Amino acid sequence: MAAIGYARVSTSEQETALQLDALNAAGCAKIFEDHASGVKADRSGLAEAVAYARDGDTLTVWRLDRLGRSMKHLIEVVTELEGKGVGFRSLTENIDTTTPGGRLVFHLFGALAQFERDLIRERTRAGLKAAADRGRRGGRQPVVSQDKLNKARQLIRTGLNVREAATRLKIGKTALYEALKTTKEPVA
Repeated sequence: MAAIGYARVSTSEQETALQLDALNAAGCAKIFEDHASGVKADRSGLAEAVAYARDGDTLTVWRLDRLGRSMKHLIEVVTELEGKGVGFRSLTENIDTTTPGGRLVFHLFGALAQFERDLIRERTRAGLKAAADRGRRGGRQPVVSQDKLNKARQLIRTGLNVREAATRLKIGKTALYEALKTTKEPVA
């Protein structure tokens, strides 16, 4: 019976040091890592950890969200582990599916986490709709302001091409082409 660790960070710029320290302190004999988003289904470190685990082992993670972001995926992985006779343990939430209470807590925590994500998604959509109703738009501000667009049109009318006008106004030619395309005036 061995404790197998799994650590994951979403980007290559992030570090797994905190997770590795916790997994080592928990007595993990072997630790697998991924530098990939939890949404990605193809995570080689997780696949290797599951393949490596044997009957009686326990896959240990620092936190539930390191294993997967959706309740569906968490349940799929834990079900696959249970099918192999492998337990699951989350250090932060203090969940250990090798016990009946741990299995119950896992399902409750997972359901609550999914509920929280759904609420956040719902609040975000409501906030974006409220902002749109007030005439506000999200996202980046346009690179080509109306003032720069008018100046670019004047420069183009005087004989400059779009690339030259964009250079003079210190904006990208692609952005200027896009801004000119959305208007009715012809592009030189």
